[in-house]
Amino acid sequence: MQLLGLVGSMKGMTSNSVASECVLKLVGGGEINMINASEPQQLTPFAAHFVSNVDLFQACNFANFAATGEDTPLQRAEWIKFLGAFANLENRANQVYKTVKANYLCLTKVAEANEKTFKPIVAWMEYQNGIWSFTKELYKLKYVEDAGGENVDASINNITYNISNPDDIEDLHAILCTVDVVIDETYSWDAVGYNETTFLQNINIEDYSCFGFITNQSLWRYDKRIQNLTTLDWLDGAVSQPQLVLADLIEILFPTGNYTTTYFRNLAKGEGVVSIEANMCQRDISTPLDPTVVPCP
Repeated sequence: MQLLGLVGSMKGMTSNSVASECVLKLVGGGEINMINASEPQQLTPFAAHFVSNVDLFQACNFANFAATGEDTPLQRAEWIKFLGAFANLENRANQVYKTVKANYLCLTKVAEANEKTFKPIVAWMEYQNGIWSFTKELYKLKYVEDAGGENVDASINNITYNISNPDDIEDLHAILCTVDVVIDETYSWDAVGYNETTFLQNINIEDYSCFGFITNQSLWRYDKRIQNLTTLDWLDGAVSQPQLVLADLIEILFPTGNYTTTYFRNLAKGEGVVSIEANMCQRDISTPLDPTVVPCP
């Protein structure tokens, strides 16, 4: 919406879980109203109500927006063309996507040059109810490949590890001894308080001398930009501008020290979160937001 310059046309939302400074500013100023989704009649006046849950009741003005269901980062970003069609902004949508795609592909060339000397092994991991698992989401695995890294063996993705089971713990620790970078995507109600100690407790280890990602300080989360301590910009801005995510991952895999990540924070170095607030909106909301182009040699 921001990249198309349509934020001013937004008149209602069914959730205040949004990680956009400028949208929060409009909500705070009463220009965007909060709508009760359980009362469908409140949605009737709107020309289009964009929804991501396709299993919900579908009214005539509902438009299914399924960007997060795509398998690659660029496919997710390309959904801007779908939005553009609703506002006769196809040209703007195509222009934005062309810019994003060109920058993304340029960055993959940089990553290809890096991986000739070293290909770090990356593990996306999640802890839930005493169980650790590795991600099966294809777009995340694609990000690692495009950044010049290597995902943990595909066969591991189908296995879960119960920290109450000594054999599982031993197997999990053996895998982690081969990993260079860990991205901990465990959901937490307290993102600010989630730190390296939290991870180490959940992984149930005391001696981590064999874990390269710990000794090399490469333990990450993608909750750096967050609103109200629960809403991640990973699910908003990162979807529309995957080139920023890729640039982050290239820096994570091949650190230069002169690039500040947008979406990832380093737990091993004690990096905290950036709390998104309405007063951070310092731009003209009526003007389309230009995608951020990462310098690419």
